Amino acid sequence: MKHLRTLCLATVTAALAYSAQAQDTRVAVGISGWTGFAPLTLAREAGLFKKHGLDVSIKKIPQKDRHLAIASGDIQCAATTVETWIVWNANGVATTQIFQLDKSYGADGMVVKPGINSIKDLKGKTVAASAPGTAPYFTLAWMLAKNGLTLKDVTIVNLEPQAAANAMIAGVGNLDAAMTYEPFLSAVRNKPEAAKIIATTLDYPMVMDTFGCTPKFLADNPKAAQALANGYFDALAMIQAEPKKSFEIMGADVKQNAEAFEASQKFLRWQDRAANQTFFAGEHARFSKEAADLLLSAGIIKSVPDLTKLADTRFIK
Repeated sequence: MKHLRTLCLATVTAALAYSAQAQDTRVAVGISGWTGFAPLTLAREAGLFKKHGLDVSIKKIPQKDRHLAIASGDIQCAATTVETWIVWNANGVATTQIFQLDKSYGADGMVVKPGINSIKDLKGKTVAASAPGTAPYFTLAWMLAKNGLTLKDVTIVNLEPQAAANAMIAGVGNLDAAMTYEPFLSAVRNKPEAAKIIATTLDYPMVMDTFGCTPKFLADNPKAAQALANGYFDALAMIQAEPKKSFEIMGADVKQNAEAFEASQKFLRWQDRAANQTFFAGEHARFSKEAADLLLSAGIIKSVPDLTKLADTRFIK
């Protein structure tokens, strides 16, 4: 009888465990290999999302295609730059930001071949950048604008950040400059004889990443949205408490060892809950307005969407 009770208890326990697992909310998230998104990978790999009742799958999708994955329903949430959400919404892909991930402090930049000494020298030159609607393309537009130039003053070759950095290092593609970011920017730092970094977000602080989802997902799954935010903030706490283990996990995802990843992450700042509250209290709206004006003047969008509907701050309190 005792053996039967033990067996029954084990069966019930297993059933309860299976039931709890079955209740995990599934959510697919689109990101790229950008260093700033790494805490999302850490939250998944370390079981932090799982702890909050989420079954998260992370898909590596180029920024230029991420909105298509959202529109098709392949993913429900994504990570990208603040101005990119404006582009997506302007193009009919409804999305809402729910928390900030990071701010770039030198992690995004423009690299040039030897002999080019200023951004103004790029007039009439060839520059590699991702497609319109991506962060590197917008960063190029921003840096040119701050130096009295426009996108029409340069010839743009569409290359993703890794390919752009590699082309500059190898001296191929007849490129005069390229837009890239970490961890690929550090590859250029290590090859100063091939190319040099002429400007980064230390000079032009305008690359800020946020996490968002479709309005339908947020309406149908508010607890899951809160869990996504909580899992991210837990990941930041883990980085503080267990840096070596965290860097190993995050570095492995972008094919870096812990030391290399630790070095690349020094060029950005992940944003905790308090930083999020400060950001969305005013800076987000101010930057979105300036970014929307530039996107419109550069012809990247045809009209400005309702900027007041691009963020939902319920989940950072």
